[in-house]
Order: sequence, then structure tokens, then C-alpha cells
Amino acid sequence: MALTPTTPPSDKRAGADDVFMREVDDAVRASDLSTFWKRYGRWLLLLAVLGVAAFGGWIYYQNQQRAAAELQSETFIDAMDKLDAGDEKGAREILAKLGKAEQPGYRVMAQFVEANLDLEKGDVKKAAAAYANIAANDQNPEVFRDLAIIKQTMAEMDDLDPKIVIERLKPYAKPGNSWFGSAGEMTAISYMKQGKENLAGPIFAQIAADENLPQSLRARGTQMAGALGIDAVQLDENKDSAEKTAADDSDKKNQQASENGNAPAKGESK
Repeated sequence: MALTPTTPPSDKRAGADDVFMREVDDAVRASDLSTFWKRYGRWLLLLAVLGVAAFGGWIYYQNQQRAAAELQSETFIDAMDKLDAGDEKGAREILAKLGKAEQPGYRVMAQFVEANLDLEKGDVKKAAAAYANIAANDQNPEVFRDLAIIKQTMAEMDDLDPKIVIERLKPYAKPGNSWFGSAGEMTAISYMKQGKENLAGPIFAQIAADENLPQSLRARGTQMAGALGIDAVQLDENKDSAEKTAADDSDKKNQQASENGNAPAKGESK
């Protein structure tokens, strides 16, 4: 008759010890969690509430900013409509308020329109001062600050020392710059005032050759370059001819390379 296997007493004690240790470990963890929650629970809840409040505040702020921008857009359009209708006084009242707004985009646009109106009225000093203020405000977008410098220089051109014009426009009077057309032309004229036609002529020729500039500005550049002894048309034609020659040479080299590459293959077939 087979005997039923029995578990040794040592194994029973080991199993009981494991169960006991697990129960102790669970009790310690529960005690630690309870102590931690009693000590820090309120602060954690407060932190969670503050986080939710901050997120809600950020969403509210974004919505407020969007609503303010839409309102300023409508206000600016209203001012432009008044100008189109001939109501300059009403438009200026709106622009004056908008020019003090917190939103930089429409604020600077309103300031520009006011300065342009002053310039059209012949109040050059007031317009130039407004452009200078726009250019000096670091909160304004860079494109508006650059435009303000160009407009300010245009307004003051007749009264400024040519040296000041040249120095002020130096960063912009370079081919490839977005403001090269206007800045280059004013720089070339300033060189002419200084009697430096040798420096003015090449700039006019560069303006004439720049296909990205308005045709009227390029035509003036061609005329002025010609008056200073530089045939901008001929230079442009020479440039096109040189480019065409270079392209033809490249095609010939590619063709020769292709033929040389095929010659060994023909020899092998023979």
C-alpha cells in the first residue's frame, strides 16, 4: 500500500514565514502610505488645484488675446473705411487709440498710417519722428522697424548729410536684401552728392540688373547708370551671354564625356 507524501515540517515553517513577511511588508507599506498622505496629502491636493487653475487661466488668457486681436482688426478696418470715405478726422481718432494698443501688430500699423498721413500733408518732421519711434521700439516686429528706417530716410533725404544716409542704409543697400531697391537708390544718390560717381554707378547698375525689383525702379537704375558711364543694358546682355556660353560649354563637356564613356563599350563588342 502506497504511502501519502507528507510535507516536511521545515517547509511548512518556511511557507508560513513567507506569508507572515508578506503581511508585515503590506502592513508597513500601508502605514507608510497613510503617514505620507497625512503629511503631504493636503499639499498635493493644493498643487493639483493650482495646476488646474493655471491651465484654465492660460486658456482664458489665450482666448482674451484672440478676442482682443479680432477687435483691433475690426477697429483698424473701420479706420481704413473712414479714410476711403474721406473722413480723415474720424480715422485719425481711431488710429490714435489703436496706436496705443498692447497688440504690437495693429499698433504699429496704426502708427504707420498716421505717419504716412502726416507725410502726405507735408509735415515731414512729424512723420520722420514717428518713423524713428517705430524703428526704435524693440517690441515692434523687425520688418516694420526696417521699413520705418527706410521711410524715415526717404522723408529726411533732402535735409540729411549724405554721409548719414549712407551709414544708416548700409545694412540694406546690398543686392539680395529685401530693401535693396529703395536703400540702394538713396545710397547711390548720396554718393553722387558727395561727388563719388564711381561708387554710385555700380549700385545703379545692380539695381537695373535685379529682376526682383519693380520695373520702374530698374528703368531709373538703367538711366542713372548710363548717365554715369555704365551701360547697364550691355552689362546685362554680357551676363546673359556669359551664362549661355557657360551652359553650352557644360553641355559639350557632358556630351564628350558620354561619348568617351561609350567608346570602350564599342571596342569590347568588336
